[in-house]
Parts: sequence; C-alpha cells; structure tokens
Amino acid sequence: MTARVRVRLFALLRELADAGTVEANGATAGEVAAALAARYGERFASVVETSTFVVNGERATAATPVRDGDEVAILPPVSGGAAGALSSTGPASTPSARRSPR
Repeated sequence: MTARVRVRLFALLRELADAGTVEANGATAGEVAAALAARYGERFASVVETSTFVVNGERATAATPVRDGDEVAILPPVSGGAAGALSSTGPASTPSARRSPR
C-alpha cells in the first residue's frame, strides 16, 4: 500500500530539490526516495544511492515500511574538513604529530 509522507531533505538534496521539506508517495523509505529521484533528476538519484534514512526519528533502511503521515529524513553522506586542516585541539591531536622524531 502506498503512503503519503513528509520528507525532510538535507545538504545537497535540499539544494537540488530547492526545498527542505517535500511530500512524496511510497510503501517504503526506498520507494519514497525513488519517487523523489524521478522528480528531481539524476544527480539527486546518485546522492540518494549513498544516503541513509530516518523514519519518524528512528534509523531506517530503504526497506523500512512507511505509513500515511510518517516523516522520512534522507541524509546524504557527509564529508568534512579540508586536507591538512587542524583539529580544534591543534596539531598534536593527530597520531603522526604525536610520534617522536627519529
């Protein structure tokens, strides 16, 4: 049975859909994501392939069933920081920085 759900989008998915919240239909979180991929295009679809799902505040998989009125959040993978960036505790926090010189 197909359900109508509220979908929260984050990061690049939000930008591609030009909205933070949309509605979609599907019987599972994966079907909902596929419906949105069909709506928003190839780039959206490629990001969804590596995204994770949360249904009603609980971690979920693409196979998780949804019901009318559920909330599905689609979380794209996160990458962070720039190469060579230091942590907030400084350079000594990295394993290579803590090694003694040879």
